[in-house]
Amino acid sequence: MSHTAPRVSIQTEDFDLGAEIATLRAQDGRVGAVCSFVGTVRDRTAGIAGQIQSMELEHYPGMTEKSIEAMIDAAHARFDIFGARVIHRVGLLQPLDQIVMVAVTSAHRGESFAACEFLMDYLKTQAPFWKKEQTPEGAKWVDARVSDDAALAKWGIAASNGNAA
Repeated sequence: MSHTAPRVSIQTEDFDLGAEIATLRAQDGRVGAVCSFVGTVRDRTAGIAGQIQSMELEHYPGMTEKSIEAMIDAAHARFDIFGARVIHRVGLLQPLDQIVMVAVTSAHRGESFAACEFLMDYLKTQAPFWKKEQTPEGAKWVDARVSDDAALAKWGIAASNGNAA
């Protein structure tokens, strides 16, 4: 029985981008392109530095993974890609911490770039995560951004988070 790395991980611990990409492209001679995106926790909101002291992420175990697996299936249906890997952290995070990673392999860069952007746009609006920011004024839940909905709309997908794009 061969062991294959999972496509989706929801975890509290940090990740190593280099190790994840090495695993994703291991022993696959078809791969000519790898595109990755890493999102980090900013220390600012509305452009004001120091406003974010920490961020807490919650999710529904099981439902979140299934949702992201469906996103990866959709990316495979739309783009000529070989593999995809999504890691999203949950729990209490600090500014500068890595929060999310999307990596995609393909034969050529165009498909890899497009699939990576598609997955990130989809993840940002459709995955069931809830973010709470701790600021000097107290804690507040973060609403989805209309700009994120617009990014998803360019792929022909309507956001289901209640915002009107």
